[in-house]
Amino acid sequence: MEKLKFDKDGLIPVIAQDYKTGEVYMLAYMNEESFNKTVESKEMWYWSRSRQCLWHKGDTSGHVQKVKELYYDCDKDTLLAKIEQIGGIACHTGNRTCFFEKII
Repeated sequence: MEKLKFDKDGLIPVIAQDYKTGEVYMLAYMNEESFNKTVESKEMWYWSRSRQCLWHKGDTSGHVQKVKELYYDCDKDTLLAKIEQIGGIACHTGNRTCFFEKII
């Protein structure tokens, strides 16, 4: 934990990726508490920047994210969570992934 580099607001970005296919589902943020809860429970917990509160992915939707592997990058300032997406929907819009708006 002491290796990780949280930003000035105490947050670190985390990418949630399918552990089998490599599909990227979403980018969110964690604080120290959500990181610890994720490690302990093996389910994804995030910090909601808009609501300013902890957020257990799937509490309201049932679309829980089960952690298979958790990595930090070479700079120790970004996390990669390889997850099993329960229910097949990661995005609050009802889409499978948050990355569904193609630019090019």
